[in-house]
Amino acid sequence: MSKRLFSVLVAALAVALFAAPSFAASVKIAVAAPFTGAAAPYGDNVKAGVQIKVDEINAAGGINGNKLEVVWMDEQCDPKEAATVAPKIAQDKSILAVVGHVCSSAHLAALPNYVRAGVAAISPTATNVAISEKNQDRAGKVWSFRNVYRDDFQGVFMARYAKNMLGLNSVAVFYENNDYGIGLKDAFSAEAKKIGLNVVGEEAYVKGAQDFAPQLTKFRAANPEGIFISGYYGEGALIASQAKQLGMDVVKLGGEGLDNVDYIKLARDAAEKTYVAVPFIEDVASPEAKQFIEKFKATYKRDADYMSVNAYDATGIVAEAIAKGGADREKVREAMAGFNASNPYMGIGGKTVFDEKGDCEKPAFVKMVIDGKFAAAPKQMN
Repeated sequence: MSKRLFSVLVAALAVALFAAPSFAASVKIAVAAPFTGAAAPYGDNVKAGVQIKVDEINAAGGINGNKLEVVWMDEQCDPKEAATVAPKIAQDKSILAVVGHVCSSAHLAALPNYVRAGVAAISPTATNVAISEKNQDRAGKVWSFRNVYRDDFQGVFMARYAKNMLGLNSVAVFYENNDYGIGLKDAFSAEAKKIGLNVVGEEAYVKGAQDFAPQLTKFRAANPEGIFISGYYGEGALIASQAKQLGMDVVKLGGEGLDNVDYIKLARDAAEKTYVAVPFIEDVASPEAKQFIEKFKATYKRDADYMSVNAYDATGIVAEAIAKGGADREKVREAMAGFNASNPYMGIGGKTVFDEKGDCEKPAFVKMVIDGKFAAAPKQMN
């Protein structure tokens, strides 16, 4: 080896060593989400948001000089899988907090384990109201937080949007028979009744259902102007496409469960005229959020959705809590609960303030499918 080549290699190594942070140790968090199965596209977006934040934290020196590591736990958005995954997380004392779960039923199934073991969890996506009542220990300490709004909020919001912004007078309702679908449906239908939006009927379905023609045929006789889909994107896309096949080319509405590009891929042109409530849209994003969106697109070759944004912020909240509380689960929980009105967490998705039940208030926006893509709806409701 020549002296010149040796000098170049030494210089390159010095630069690499200088650029890479050196860590004294590591701290761990778990991320519980669906990485396989029908709901895997949700998990992919959550994982991407978490990973971008973790990489940024570690590139900046970690947490108090320690590398942040993630234990990825696949629970398929299934309560049974979540009930299996959660004890493993709870028993691993090196895991200081949890980002997850994604689906409300999975989060509810996991909660008792986190409360008993005293490990804090923050969901970027679980919206069911019951979570607020089942996340406390006997001393009243909250162990589950979320940086997303609740179903009772978004159900009311979408009923008002359908009536006041879209001018609809009648809707049919489909809902998945789980915690998320029922909670969102109940809030939507109750508000619809109050404001004079006629619900011509409600039909339940189970996860994985394929044939909605019988229910749609019954609804078609009532001639609704819209269909509210209280569930996730897979079945939602089938409902939209089968409705169009039956001549029901009507407005589709839903909660954030429909907010995934696979809804459009599966429903194709039947996805047009779909309106979805979401906690975040790019059109009103901060400069920091727009930087994240560009980084996301460059890294993953697809658009970021609200799940990615909320997962990024949830990871930031956990990281700050660990920085304050150290390697102590109880102190990490205390730090998370400390993000209140006088000490908000400022993330790319806006301000997060937790109330005494671990819930937060977030504004809602509406996306719609236009020319095969999600975009901000022209009409927004303040």
